[in-house]
Amino acid sequence: GVVLLDQQNQIVYCNTTAEMQLGLVVRTDRGQPVVNLVRQPEFVAYLQGGDFSRPLTLRSERNEDRVLSIHVVPYAGNRRLMQIKDVTQSDRLDRTRRDFVANVSHELRTPLTVLAGFLETLQEIEVDRDEQQRYLALMSEQSQRMESIVQDLLTLSSIESAPPPANDTVDMASLIDKLRRDAEALSAGRHNIVVETDGMGDLRGSEPELVSAFGNLISNAVRYTPAGGTIRISWHASAQGAEFAVQDTGIGIDPKHIPRLTERFYRIDRGRSRDAGGTGLGLAIVKHSLNRHQAQLEIKSTPGVGSRFAVRFPASRV
Repeated sequence: GVVLLDQQNQIVYCNTTAEMQLGLVVRTDRGQPVVNLVRQPEFVAYLQGGDFSRPLTLRSERNEDRVLSIHVVPYAGNRRLMQIKDVTQSDRLDRTRRDFVANVSHELRTPLTVLAGFLETLQEIEVDRDEQQRYLALMSEQSQRMESIVQDLLTLSSIESAPPPANDTVDMASLIDKLRRDAEALSAGRHNIVVETDGMGDLRGSEPELVSAFGNLISNAVRYTPAGGTIRISWHASAQGAEFAVQDTGIGIDPKHIPRLTERFYRIDRGRSRDAGGTGLGLAIVKHSLNRHQAQLEIKSTPGVGSRFAVRFPASRV
């Protein structure tokens, strides 16, 4: 966007992009002081301060999800050219990077603190054999947790940097049977595992990535479904496309959390997720694996009733 200002910071001209970005209307706003129309304090201070060596980053008042970078260039005496860039995407990526580093540090700090505490105790205090074994068991649990986090980070990194997935034929009947056996082993008889299949279609893609994505959905269902609940695994294929779904009768998810579930380390209840053995990266891995197969993940859930995670594949993948 471009806005031309005179010596009194009144609008001389603005293009269509600037109109949309700042909410201006050139026909009626020409000759008006720009600070009367864009009244955000940080913008007014920036324009009046006169130091334009750095651009101003401004969150749009009209749309809080939009971030603008405003750069003022003096020209022809005291006239000013104001350039507006939409930097929403780069701001979002930068924020995601900062959150990711902070979250990784936080997730690893907890088990490291536990390990350091027990090591210090064992080094400085004489404890009996039973107590020592208890400490070692807790230390082993925390080290396994760190190993799981690092393994999931490596998996996510390899998926993001990998070339497009192979176009191999994935035998879905065999894959569904394997997923059923894995679910039964993970459940250890605590849940009713039901499998429904309709259609004999197979998928084209990378079997390891699909196994990882589907397996994550099933393990989440097992983790968050109380004993005695039902976990339903379904596969439906046709000429129009295919759907793999995992439905449970678990604790459910508040709708406000659903849009952020696939973010790295996003947790509805941090303590409960750790107790269930999750790393906070499972659904991020699912999302990236599915995106690479042009598939969409749909999540429906009702607190106290259960959740349904459905993966829809286009006809080209069936």
